[in-house]
Amino acid sequence: MKVTRNTPTQLILADTPWFIGIMLVFFILAFVGAGLAMVSDGGENIWFGLFFALIGGGLGVGAFCVFVRRFQVILDRTKNSILIRRQSVFGYEAIEHQLSSLSHAEVESSTFRSDSSSSTLYRPVLVLDKGMSEGRHPIVDAYSNGRGAHNLVDAVNAWLPAQQEDAKEQA
Repeated sequence: MKVTRNTPTQLILADTPWFIGIMLVFFILAFVGAGLAMVSDGGENIWFGLFFALIGGGLGVGAFCVFVRRFQVILDRTKNSILIRRQSVFGYEAIEHQLSSLSHAEVESSTFRSDSSSSTLYRPVLVLDKGMSEGRHPIVDAYSNGRGAHNLVDAVNAWLPAQQEDAKEQA
């Protein structure tokens, strides 16, 4: 996920997994193409070719449905809103909160331990401290490694003080 727009009135964070989607489409095409090539050759390979195309293509489609999801978070000062959008093959979901309820953003972590090592994964969350939506709201569902979550949290927290200054001026 990355910052796609950072203006005084709007901050947009978005993630569109183009690379994974394109690679999965190539995976599907490779298995279906190879299976259909075996079918077109005829002979003993017809049933194996059909099986190869259906199972390989089906696994690719299943992986596409599970892993290819678009996330977008829009923080808009003019509308006093936070819009969290999630879109996948199965549908579209949009959740809206009031921007004035947003206290700050934090990084949530989860540590996984095995016998020989441990690894920590992170995800960014928005902390709303008042209103009907009070609580912690993850920006994305999955945890990941690296600095991505920290960078998003830093961007949100850097963008917020200007909103808090505007609220003080209006009061």
